[in-house]
Amino acid sequence: MLSFTPADIDAIRLSVKVAVAATLFALPFGFAAAYLISYCSFRGKALVEVFINLPLTLPPVVVGYILLLLLGRNGPVAPLMELLGIRIIFTWKAAVIASSVVGFPLLVRSIRIGMESIDERLIQASRTLGACWYDTLFTIIVPLSFRGLIAGSSLMFARSLGEFGATIIVAGNIPGVTQTIPLAIYEYASSPGGERMALALCLVSVSLSVVVLFFHEYLGRRLSRRD
Repeated sequence: MLSFTPADIDAIRLSVKVAVAATLFALPFGFAAAYLISYCSFRGKALVEVFINLPLTLPPVVVGYILLLLLGRNGPVAPLMELLGIRIIFTWKAAVIASSVVGFPLLVRSIRIGMESIDERLIQASRTLGACWYDTLFTIIVPLSFRGLIAGSSLMFARSLGEFGATIIVAGNIPGVTQTIPLAIYEYASSPGGERMALALCLVSVSLSVVVLFFHEYLGRRLSRRD
């Protein structure tokens, strides 16, 4: 029988909260980036693609350290945050930003695949008939790339649940404040006698991931039947 301490419950709750917030935060930016890459031609497009995919190849600790330099007390964003009275480093918001950045390439890639699978003739017909770009966006591109949106959101959520390296750098490992499931597992695994609790949290993490993947498959099948 699994039993969890209040700190473990907080870690589970915070992991879900961070994953949901990171997905919702990154989704509009991911959609805009996928649209830009799929339908717009401009100088430096290859550079933009490299920049978007960079977190996929960098070690998460490197991503976290870059975020720490940007968002830290002496970073270039610090004056603006002080003006707005916002503190990010070593709060759960930092974990959200870290998860968003690390999972962003997966989100963009999935949405982009969905957009690029749309028959180009439908978009051309819409424009030929005089539809504005936003009419084409909301009546053709969004509905027909919806499966890509669902796939990208699911991957983003699952990636955020497992994020560790960038999170520990910018958010720290503070129980009840910034400690997510991977950070709690790390703490148990590095403490004498913590193996049992580390295994219990691993089971929770696996269960959450399985639920997300089943939900993704269910939605995919429903959308396939509807098509």
